[in-house]
Amino acid sequence: MSLADEFPEITKRNEPLAPFTHLTIGGPAEFLVQPRSVDELNAVLAACQRDKVPVRMLGGGFNLLVQDDPVPGAVIRLTAEPFTFLRRDGKKVTAGGGAALFDLIAFAVKHGLGGLETLVGIRGTVGGSVRCNVGDRSGEISQAVRNVTVLTDAGKVQVRGRDELTFREHDSDIDEAVILSVEFELETEPPEQVLKKMRKAWIQRKTSEPLSFQKYVRLFRNPPGNTAAALIDRAQLTKARTGAAELSERNSNYAVAHPGTTARDIIQLADHVKAKVKERTGVALERELHVW
Repeated sequence: MSLADEFPEITKRNEPLAPFTHLTIGGPAEFLVQPRSVDELNAVLAACQRDKVPVRMLGGGFNLLVQDDPVPGAVIRLTAEPFTFLRRDGKKVTAGGGAALFDLIAFAVKHGLGGLETLVGIRGTVGGSVRCNVGDRSGEISQAVRNVTVLTDAGKVQVRGRDELTFREHDSDIDEAVILSVEFELETEPPEQVLKKMRKAWIQRKTSEPLSFQKYVRLFRNPPGNTAAALIDRAQLTKARTGAAELSERNSNYAVAHPGTTARDIIQLADHVKAKVKERTGVALERELHVW
């Protein structure tokens, strides 16, 4: 019995994944599953484990490249209310792992709570943002994390406190299958002060990224003491292009996907840039883009 037979109301066969990614390219999922509750999610994961079906969790799809071939196994999206809720208790805000980071920031600002506003403009879900510890010099999301509720591979719901978590630049040690929710500890601030910081962060972020109407992804992690963009510029690769994909003129650590771009174009462009940067600067860049 396949997943589509066992969970017919929440499973689609051979469903295109391109519409669920920022690049809007890539092949279909063998099974696209969208559970409506934690129990239903647990049942799906148990069935996949029993039948040895590969599982991938699809968040906002913003730093994800889905290859052109079909994706085998189950791709799970957490879009139902039990995974996207936002709740406030004084200075604490709890957000479902599938909630949009933008919605969380807006919710906090609306209630006069500061601590997340410098992340404005970063795309993604709350779960993915915490797992990847999004942020920059103006602040990282981990600074506000109080605890994270996860679903383990064994199907158990566990709460990991802040002292049990390790965060690094654009990374964390959260390796459980699913982040169900995150509790944040924020601070009461005058709304006008929070909005001022938000506007400043928005302007700074947008001037260092490709144009808003473009489809783009960030390619590499910043190595210690440097930036990937600076190394790419030093290697004289600012005009690198493969097929319909090219490096952004505004920030060379981003690949811009013009109409007609394939996943292969992006991968070949990233591989070319990595090889040339290593050859010309001696630094081996580590890919930040997730590829399925």
